[in-house]
Amino acid sequence: MQAPPSNPDQPPNPPSSPPASQARNPLHGLTLEAIVTALVAHYGWAGLGERIPVRCFTSDPSIASSLKFLRKTPWAREKVEGLYLFMLRDARRKGP
Repeated sequence: MQAPPSNPDQPPNPPSSPPASQARNPLHGLTLEAIVTALVAHYGWAGLGERIPVRCFTSDPSIASSLKFLRKTPWAREKVEGLYLFMLRDARRKGP
């Protein structure tokens, strides 16, 4: 089956833009690895383990082991995303 011929009088489809529901989402476009890396840079592994007491942050922590755990554990990922958002709000509140 062939596609109908395009109409030269109509403009081409505009490039896809993010859905309106994602327009103000600070997590949109961020990978879990970027989030965990930013949290570790800000709090360190010990501080991250105090705030979210899971073994992947407290016992021989690494980015790889944390990502593996967080991808399989929705409740822990939600806590990490929430802490990341808190970190952003706190940094904005304190200013440059």
